[in-house]
Amino acid sequence: MATSAAVAEIGSEAGPVVLDPQRDRLIIVASSLGTVFEWYDFFVYGTLAALLGRLFFPSDNPTAGLLLSLATFGAGFGVRPIGALVFGVLGDRIGRKYTFLATITLMGLATALVGFLPTFATAGIWAPTLLVGLRLLQGLALGGEYGGAAIYVAEHAPKGRRGFFTSFIQASVVGGFLLSLIVTLGTTAIVGKAGFDVWGWRVPFIVSLLLLAVSLYIRLKLRESPVFMAMKAKGTTCANPLRETFGSGTNVRLLLVALFGISAGLTVIWYTAQFSTLYFLQQTALVDETHAKLLCGITALLSAPFFVLAGHLSDRWGRRRMIVTGYGLTLLLLFPLFHLLAHAANPVLTRAMTAAPVTVSGVGCHYDPFAHKQDTACGNAMAFFSGRGIGFRRLESAGLPLRITVGPVVAVDLDDIAGSFDKVKVEAALAHAGYPTAAAPGPRNDLLIVLAGLAMGILSAMTYGPVAAVLVELFPARIRYTSLSIPYHIGTGYFGGFLPLISQFIIARTGNPFGGLWYTFAVVAVAFVVTLLALPETKDRDIC
Repeated sequence: MATSAAVAEIGSEAGPVVLDPQRDRLIIVASSLGTVFEWYDFFVYGTLAALLGRLFFPSDNPTAGLLLSLATFGAGFGVRPIGALVFGVLGDRIGRKYTFLATITLMGLATALVGFLPTFATAGIWAPTLLVGLRLLQGLALGGEYGGAAIYVAEHAPKGRRGFFTSFIQASVVGGFLLSLIVTLGTTAIVGKAGFDVWGWRVPFIVSLLLLAVSLYIRLKLRESPVFMAMKAKGTTCANPLRETFGSGTNVRLLLVALFGISAGLTVIWYTAQFSTLYFLQQTALVDETHAKLLCGITALLSAPFFVLAGHLSDRWGRRRMIVTGYGLTLLLLFPLFHLLAHAANPVLTRAMTAAPVTVSGVGCHYDPFAHKQDTACGNAMAFFSGRGIGFRRLESAGLPLRITVGPVVAVDLDDIAGSFDKVKVEAALAHAGYPTAAAPGPRNDLLIVLAGLAMGILSAMTYGPVAAVLVELFPARIRYTSLSIPYHIGTGYFGGFLPLISQFIIARTGNPFGGLWYTFAVVAVAFVVTLLALPETKDRDIC
């Protein structure tokens, strides 16, 4: 009887939102599934980026193929703001429920179709073209997905518990990662590594059809948001959400705070905690792919409860205080945690890079990570070290065309500008200096790797856990879907979606395995200042 009364109260809009455990569980599960879907796609594509680069962007330069694959990955994020405009307007005009039914359908179909694409060897230039097209459709759909889920949950949550209720959306990113891990590793175990590289990579994408079916089944059981139903009954829904969103100076100011203070900062921390950690373990620390994924999976699983805890604490302590603290700790701990990760994952490599640093110098010493082939021996040398994940220092020289030193040892001294880079000599010098190889990476401390990753996960939880609640509370109900979606997806689309590409490009150009972290540091520093100075406390606001 209590449950029926609660549901009746919501449906009639006769009073405040009250707890209904059965309804609330369904709402949280249905809304979180979209986030599971989003991050499942993120991790499947992200972890297979190198393989997809070889299949769709073949090149003699593996770094170029990887970067082009990551650029395609980023393209999907680049169109998210357009999706935010389109679906945000629909969400404010026709309702929350039907809009995020449409977004998850489009997202699921586009993800699944990647599994049916021909590769470059079969279709030539059409293969990467179709891949980019599907990534754009995915991004368009995602532009409306998060806003709908966050708003739907928040508008059902009782006042004082919105942070806790919406934090499950953020925590569900772990579900996406773990699901991707199970599907990719399971498929590899069944068909073998060779079979996976040839055709098994398609399976994780096609599995999206099953995710779509489950998501639609659950979401079709939901009713419209009580806040939207109340506006519709009173005739106060917005006829032109875009005009109202950008027509008020106060609202535009809040859009900028949400973009630079919230979305950009939390996104780069999360992407760094997961994506950069995974790439660092595989490419620099020489941890094999399966173990790297398992270690990141354990870390993600352990960090999931902290997202819910952060949301709950933000209900009591305040959203602004939680996020500012998370940003400040990230600025202090980002580089130390990754140095700890390097030491834990491959102490032999860490000692070698400290004791025998690599220097590359030469006339016109230039390296283009996107180039099919480098046009100088010096460029080929830097491409080699970049591909091996070995840090190096680049110097411009007025003398020899190429000189490579490993510690005090001169590995290559090329005085003929037409000469070629001698990889055999360099490998010998690296081995003499104690540098490990992928075949013999040396010992690692898995427990310390997990603890370092967990620390990054907790920093992400502090900034990401309360975010859905604070974004919902910032904007008025009439234009909430549009106003929330635009800054969130510009932040995730541009600052976050291109983080893998930008960070890997910085690493490739500078030769510093930790260089890509400066991008994260800079974005978080800006977010810290904006949030500290301009974000109001919102936890006690009425969102009706």
